[in-house]
Amino acid sequence: MAQLKVTRREEIGTRKVRRLREKGEIPGVVYGHGEQVVAVKLNKHDIDTAVHHGERLLELDLDGRTENVLIKDVQYDAFGSEILHVDLARVDLHELVEVTVPIVLRGTPIGAEEGGVLHQIAADVAIECMVRAIPDEIRVMVTALKVDDSLQMRDLPLPEGAKLLADPDAVVCNVSLVAEEEEVPVKEEAGPEPEVIGEKKEEEQAEESDKKE
Repeated sequence: MAQLKVTRREEIGTRKVRRLREKGEIPGVVYGHGEQVVAVKLNKHDIDTAVHHGERLLELDLDGRTENVLIKDVQYDAFGSEILHVDLARVDLHELVEVTVPIVLRGTPIGAEEGGVLHQIAADVAIECMVRAIPDEIRVMVTALKVDDSLQMRDLPLPEGAKLLADPDAVVCNVSLVAEEEEVPVKEEAGPEPEVIGEKKEEEQAEESDKKE
């Protein structure tokens, strides 16, 4: 469990928060367990490191008091690279929590030898588990999948004691053949009809006859 020291935040409002980030600090809030919501600021390097290493559970030092919190939400900039804000929920280490965990597919399916392609439909899964037992990811082997085979949420190897909250029938991934696009024959555009010299002469003769009359 990562340990972070945070301080109370007085900076409220877009401009003040922007200046806060420029100084290398990230705004956040701590809430939950029937206690008041506290606006805090965290060291940018510390929270970046914790998130990068997949930390979910943090031990905060706030005003000399230690609190266990769960990273509930991380807001990023438009490019998805810079953390803008963090929501931290107070937790008891012995309680059950609902979390969303990434699904990681491992191996190459047998169906790939038959021209099949693996498609991952679901990127993560919602589960309920003990705070201390939150997995960084759910790994699942896909080597046995043939063409037209699929894996469902119920097939995921969840940690001991964890409960699936997602639809058990929802598809996680499948292997299917890539349909070849049929070539549509290009129709040649009809060009101008060839001029018939004989017809043109007849028309000119008819016009001259009209004039004489």
